[in-house]
Amino acid sequence: MGVLLTNTVCWAAFERAGLRVYRLGALSWMFRHTKLVWERLWEVSVAVVLEQYGVHEGILAADDSDQRRAKRTPRIHRAHKLCDKKTGGYFNGQALVFLLLVTSTVTVPVGFRFSCPDPKQVAWRREEQRWKRLNVAKAQRPPCPPADSAYPGKAQLVLELIQTFRQAHPQVRIKAMLADALYGTQAFMDQASALCSGIQTVSQLRGNQKVRFRGQERPLTAFFSAYPGVTQRIRVRGGTEIEVIVSSARGLVCAHGKKRFVVALRDPCETEFRDLVATDLSWRTLDIVQVDTLRWLVEVFLEDWKLNEGWGQLAKQPDEEGASRSLTLSLLLDHALLLHPEQRTRLNHQAPACTVGSLRHHCQSEALMDMFRRLLAAEDPAAQFAQLTETIKTLFPLAPSTKHMSGRDLGRQELTPALRYRAADACA
Repeated sequence: MGVLLTNTVCWAAFERAGLRVYRLGALSWMFRHTKLVWERLWEVSVAVVLEQYGVHEGILAADDSDQRRAKRTPRIHRAHKLCDKKTGGYFNGQALVFLLLVTSTVTVPVGFRFSCPDPKQVAWRREEQRWKRLNVAKAQRPPCPPADSAYPGKAQLVLELIQTFRQAHPQVRIKAMLADALYGTQAFMDQASALCSGIQTVSQLRGNQKVRFRGQERPLTAFFSAYPGVTQRIRVRGGTEIEVIVSSARGLVCAHGKKRFVVALRDPCETEFRDLVATDLSWRTLDIVQVDTLRWLVEVFLEDWKLNEGWGQLAKQPDEEGASRSLTLSLLLDHALLLHPEQRTRLNHQAPACTVGSLRHHCQSEALMDMFRRLLAAEDPAAQFAQLTETIKTLFPLAPSTKHMSGRDLGRQELTPALRYRAADACA
């Protein structure tokens, strides 16, 4: 409830929102010393959501997101240097990997991991670039250190999330796996498909990757320029129909060493094609294109989570335990909002669901009205109101501001007559 009302994972904010019913120290102690098995709590929460909505099948979608932090974060779990996609620069932050289950009713997060590159390999790459600038021969440069299992890559983390979800919820039939171009490697696509009994796995390729078709080996850009494609109508995420230009082929992707279903896709308003790749050759082209549109739902979830579910507002819980538990609390709020009576009524009647932001504001108004009801139902409402007023004054004191110069000396701000001759000499 504290995350819902304050939109942050901050014990001081929880204390103020609860009018000191729960104290900061008690909340922090419970968070750190509780005997809860947080991993099991997360599995049970996912199971409750799936059971409430009768989910028996769905599509898995994976994506990653970066969270900016301060410049110096010695106790923030796995904070490291990240590339800023907007400016091309760098910032210090945390990288997270999410796994979502997209069903015909709800889109629910089912797993997460913190990602961080191996510090030894990062240092080696930095030194490798320096040696190259000095024209040092490769034989004389230090070799790359072996990979550390404590720092798996994002693709490996997604595979772990898929395996964990399959073990915890074997009754859910997975129909497809969606991921962006970062995960479009042969190893990831084959392993993701195998973990879910050979399902369709859809990702993206780069335009310069080569494909062999009818004995000719060409980059995807050159290949699809020879097959310009046709205009087709597709339904985007089961809603609006749009026209797209599609070209497809079943060819051998050289980087994967096996045949794949490759699709070039472009909206009429776009100038460049996006190259999709799929593992199952028995699907139709339009089915692959339409299922790929569901990957946008992950972006919507990430935006809602950052804006409305607390953790994106710079939760400062230190160390691995604090980071993982606070993120679990934030994502449990997403599950709780899916189980809200208003949300359940809408979804069970196939009506459009409420947005996370509007539902959070609705819950905040409900909490305010509940406080008024308890105040009016008290034996002495006037005394209860007076006590409440004093508590609020104590919790929200007025703090002094240094923005204004009231009560401080501005200093002397006028000319000195005795120094006029010096100014005249300087200007002469």
